[in-house]
Amino acid sequence: MSDTDRRLLTEAPKMYVHYCEEKGCEEWGGWGNSPSPAVATRWWCFEHFPHKSYEQEQALRRLSPKRGQKIC
Repeated sequence: MSDTDRRLLTEAPKMYVHYCEEKGCEEWGGWGNSPSPAVATRWWCFEHFPHKSYEQEQALRRLSPKRGQKIC
């Protein structure tokens, strides 16, 4: 594909802002999932994303403070 075959960019690309769908969470929803193209995508922050792999769950547990521990 050649750059000369493309249309000229006449306006800025649109940015879609989506936040985590978890009630009370105001984090950026960077993790999306949709079961099919016909269903709207739902968005979550990493902490609330329900479709994490085992490795992602382990990484999240290592980063989370233990009960009673303060984050400095």
